Amino acid sequence: MNDRATPTVRAVFNESGIEVRPLYTQADVEASGGLSMLGDPGQYPFTRGIHPLMYRKQPWTMRQYAGFGNPRETNQRFKYLIANGQTGLNVAFDLPTQVGLDSDDPLAEGEVGRVGMSIDTLCDFEVAFEGIDLDKITVSLTINGAAAILIAMYFAMAQKRGYDVAKLRGTAQNDILKEFIGRGTWIFPVEPSIRLVGDTIEYCAKHAPKYSPVSVCGYHIRESGATPAQEMAWAFCIAKAYADDAIARGLPVDEFAGRLSYNFNIFGNIFEQVAKFRAGRSLWAKIMKEQYHAQEPASMWLRMIAGGGGGGLTFEQPEVNIVRGAYYALIAALAGTQTMALCSYDEAYTIPTEYSARLSLRTMQLLIEEMGLAETVDPLGGSFYMETLTNEMRASMERIMAETDARGGIVKLVSEGAIQSQVSAQAYARQRDIDSGAFRKVGVNCWRNEQEDEHPVEFHPYDEEGARIQVEGLRQVRSERDAQRVRAALGALRADAQAGRNVMPALVEAVKAYASVGEMTNELVAVFGRYREPVRF
Repeated sequence: MNDRATPTVRAVFNESGIEVRPLYTQADVEASGGLSMLGDPGQYPFTRGIHPLMYRKQPWTMRQYAGFGNPRETNQRFKYLIANGQTGLNVAFDLPTQVGLDSDDPLAEGEVGRVGMSIDTLCDFEVAFEGIDLDKITVSLTINGAAAILIAMYFAMAQKRGYDVAKLRGTAQNDILKEFIGRGTWIFPVEPSIRLVGDTIEYCAKHAPKYSPVSVCGYHIRESGATPAQEMAWAFCIAKAYADDAIARGLPVDEFAGRLSYNFNIFGNIFEQVAKFRAGRSLWAKIMKEQYHAQEPASMWLRMIAGGGGGGLTFEQPEVNIVRGAYYALIAALAGTQTMALCSYDEAYTIPTEYSARLSLRTMQLLIEEMGLAETVDPLGGSFYMETLTNEMRASMERIMAETDARGGIVKLVSEGAIQSQVSAQAYARQRDIDSGAFRKVGVNCWRNEQEDEHPVEFHPYDEEGARIQVEGLRQVRSERDAQRVRAALGALRADAQAGRNVMPALVEAVKAYASVGEMTNELVAVFGRYREPVRF
């Protein structure tokens, strides 16, 4: 007889609130729902991947987030990344562009080109993409409040260069609901903002069927304080809101659903992150098949870009972020992402240098060339722990979505500021846990150096001269363009907005007349008004 007491082990919960057991067996898999939602890669419900051979046939697209200063500087960075093996472009825009301001607007002072590329007119897009083959490099526009304008500008630039827009591939972030939750670069109130997203979906379905007009961003919801399960669940609620708008316009689901895409975050526990993507793929497929009655398999695919989230990086001991980034890339590959955008180790401080951006590229390339991540599909599939956790994560996401619907739906809750309030409270609680040491962060509250270097990474300087050049370029365009054509195009844009017509054709014409981002935004503001954030405590 054994008199020894069973040793007590501490309880462990992942960020989504799921308890992690010390050991997993087949019984745990069965208790969590079994393998009914597993299937094979490339087949419904796509838990193991949306393609049968995944990376064995084609590695993930490497699409680093890049853009700063004026279009000429950004063009140079684009060409540098492409020369070093990048296979897609992910364009960063400065804050004035994101909120629909021209570079010479008084509100833009000090921010022109600071955190992304400054764009005022079609002329800037022509410079930014000069010498870049849009048939060989797909482009993601990381823009939201002004997305309809920037999509129109991208199409107009491509047409001017002789490309067939009907064959053009690319993506726009264009997820305005998560802006109200997470980032704050909104312009218009919630309802007209959703209408503009619907205009882009409808326009692309008819004129640019290979272009993805919306990349729904759980990424920023997660950065703002959401758990991994909430990140996925609320992203799906948002995607459903956009799908409902498109269907209300008369678009069949299979005409647009296959071009919806997602941008998700990666930081934290490896197994929780991989499980959330495996669970998310099968849940989204189930939603599209059972709730929206999609027939085409591509309409059920969870097509995603996933990479390291800046929220996981630290100011302290920034070199450790190189290691974190390598694990983030590993997670993305194990999870089956289509595109990887890996954060650079200095992003907690500044705009990445060429050196740090290249190091992130080499990290992704190393996984393919040396580490075997492209050799087999879903290498963690079949693990007792992974399959149990995948089932538990899926159940958690479904519960969060049901609770959101029971409270009135995502649009209502965002309009009221309820989701914003919830994630803010969670972010505050997590920061307190970090401050107290309850949530351990290497280099921050544990394993600190005796003497931390206060400035271990060089800051990217603000380029006053570059901002001045950008403003001068805008004024030159205004002086040389056909003023009467601009007035007519802006008048047509306001008329279409007032009449409830799709504004994309009018935006394309205004862009071609070299109307500015600020001018087009002001016409829409005159009709839709500006958003005022609700205050909640």
